[in-house]
Amino acid sequence: MYRLYKYLTICSIGLFLTGCYYSEKENGHYFQYNEQTGIASLDPAFAKNQSIMWAVHQLYNTLVEVDSQLNIVPSVAKHWEISADRTLYTFYLRNDVFFHDDACFPNGKGRRVNANDVVYSLNRITDEKVASPGAWIFDGKVDSVNGFTAINDTTVQIKLQRPYNPILGILSMQYCSIVPHEAVEKYGSDFRRHAVGSGPFQFVAWEEGQSLILKKNPRYFEKDETGKSLPYLDGVKVSFYDSKATEFLLFRQKKLSFINDIDASFKDEVLTKKGVLSKEWQGKINLQTHPYLNIEYLGLLVDSTNPVLQNSPTRLKKVRQAINYGFDRRKLVLYLRNSLGIPAESGFVPAGLPSFDSTKVKGYYYDPNKARELLKEAGFGTKGSLPQIKLLTIPIYADIASYIARQLEEIGFNVQVEALQKSLLLEMTSSSRAVFFRGSWIADYPDAENYLSVFYSKNPAPPNYTRYKNPVFDAAFEKALAETNDSLRYKLYQQADQIMMNDAPVVPLWYDMAIHLVQPNVQGFKPNALNLLELRRTQIKN
Repeated sequence: MYRLYKYLTICSIGLFLTGCYYSEKENGHYFQYNEQTGIASLDPAFAKNQSIMWAVHQLYNTLVEVDSQLNIVPSVAKHWEISADRTLYTFYLRNDVFFHDDACFPNGKGRRVNANDVVYSLNRITDEKVASPGAWIFDGKVDSVNGFTAINDTTVQIKLQRPYNPILGILSMQYCSIVPHEAVEKYGSDFRRHAVGSGPFQFVAWEEGQSLILKKNPRYFEKDETGKSLPYLDGVKVSFYDSKATEFLLFRQKKLSFINDIDASFKDEVLTKKGVLSKEWQGKINLQTHPYLNIEYLGLLVDSTNPVLQNSPTRLKKVRQAINYGFDRRKLVLYLRNSLGIPAESGFVPAGLPSFDSTKVKGYYYDPNKARELLKEAGFGTKGSLPQIKLLTIPIYADIASYIARQLEEIGFNVQVEALQKSLLLEMTSSSRAVFFRGSWIADYPDAENYLSVFYSKNPAPPNYTRYKNPVFDAAFEKALAETNDSLRYKLYQQADQIMMNDAPVVPLWYDMAIHLVQPNVQGFKPNALNLLELRRTQIKN
């Protein structure tokens, strides 16, 4: 406990000096959370990571969305029709959805959302001038000439090049949020920090590095079962302290409504090894744990034409397989994750998706003898014959990387762990300059296609950070996308997953769980399989 109190004492002094306290009266019914990594943009076209997706989800709506049971349900589109050949989707829009009041509209009054807004927003994602990192989501799927068409004010058609079953899931992504052209044109490059959407909360102010404030949208279209308008909250406040110790102190002082995940420094004080609250914390806070569609993994660059890979032993498949066999995932999850997660001993597609089947997709388990045998077959049988391999990670996962490195060293590897800032690591993986790196993939929509697309050779980086290319995998993947029978499509997904796992461009670590520490006065705040911050039905009780 001394370590914890030392952190809290230091942070308490810092907070006092910066005068960052809010009074209880000032907080009102505002949901408050801290975004340690910051928020790079509020423009949905750049919603490429969780911090942006959480904020965008509060501010904008999409045609369809994913419910708590992973079903695709209506949002701005009240219903839709699919043509017999499954290449034409017709969406019929609600007529009671309005953009937030903003100076970009005449008299500052938000107008009704219409079909042209949908077409504008979806075309904007693929506009080269916008340079959205989500431009790939429609590549090879939507007709390049007449992909998006407004039939009238309340009807939109999307034409596909060929049947593509996950298209509804893609349309639920935050990339596909509906934006007004007036705001984009008025604010230009500043649109990233001046959001105008139709979501449950509307933009008030954003002082980068300090706080983001959103308030309740009084004209939001959704109502609960009793007819009461959503959302219940008065608003949302986001802080940007980059210290997990500061974040934890704020939570203890009830200045934050919840914490997403727990820093390794505090995990053992808050949780037992079985993943439940320790006695000291029971009754004081609520712990929410829920499986969600995320896989934590290590990636391995496999593009043999890349000069950075020429002298690396990881260019060899047997070396990559040896890494996969060379450490104990079960102990990692037990001791470093406090049992929060499932050891990833199957494929890249995580538990929780309907196509997941650990009996059909065989991954890797701890077998040091098998690892040594593979190294010997790869020509590295003698001690010290393997050149050094650098494992790039981010600071909060440095302990996990060090654990893996130590175990790999026992079988003959020489692994150097280097912790980088997240933005630099992303830049290096996107530009194919990272040979061995920590990664994670959170589902954008509940379909195995979302995970397997990470290895489709026709996709750039992102999402194909390893630059994996195998025509047999591509064939199985493409066949799955055209298959309309769910059972057959799942089998094809499993085949593709197994082909990729045999080639070992990745080292799956664990299938994740959402971990939330929640204040007792927060009600109606429920985790979901996408770990999307859902606040429409959340309430703060006095």
